[in-house]
Amino acid sequence: MLEKIYNDPEIGEIKLVRSAGLRRMSIKVHPLKGVRINVPWLVPYGVAISFLMSKKDWVISTIERQRQKYGAVKAMTPSEIEAMRAEAKRVLPGRLALLAERYGFTYGRVTIRHNSSNWGSCSGRGNISLNLNLVRLPRVLCDYVLLHELCHLRHHDHGPAFHLLLEHVCTDHILRLSDSGDEEAASFAREAAMSKSRYPLDRVMTSAIKKYPLV
Repeated sequence: MLEKIYNDPEIGEIKLVRSAGLRRMSIKVHPLKGVRINVPWLVPYGVAISFLMSKKDWVISTIERQRQKYGAVKAMTPSEIEAMRAEAKRVLPGRLALLAERYGFTYGRVTIRHNSSNWGSCSGRGNISLNLNLVRLPRVLCDYVLLHELCHLRHHDHGPAFHLLLEHVCTDHILRLSDSGDEEAASFAREAAMSKSRYPLDRVMTSAIKKYPLV
């Protein structure tokens, strides 16, 4: 992998990352990591810059949408990330075990990772991976992600059976939190009750989580 920096007067610093195995160019805009162009190995950088110019209006509008959505989000220092990792290892496995026991799930290994693509994942072997960023979320949203991955132990896709199970366990759990005095959980319950979505809690919580960028 090779990396080159290109500075655009309007966009700012752009990373051009050349990788073997890529078949086509793509542009990614991240609220923390900035703009990146993935470049196939044999494609000249000049072609990549031309590709950027053809997509420049989209890049600028995407940057602006992210600023409006997330506000001023700063990158975390290595020491802050390690502190968050320690907190995640201390909190998340126990929370996952509690929810699994309550709703009758059995899983394999649990790993804590730091990635920028997802909040969690469940393998076909029943192993669950959790993003250390989960400790930044309010408890009700963190629990939603944990329940989401636990439901994948029974349904590995996002089909109707998966969503029905997730909606069932989330409804029970959010009512428990509301009854215990969790005002944020109660707010989500009220919002879901007014939703016309087929899976109201899933929609409400998914929308809420999108306000938290992975750092």
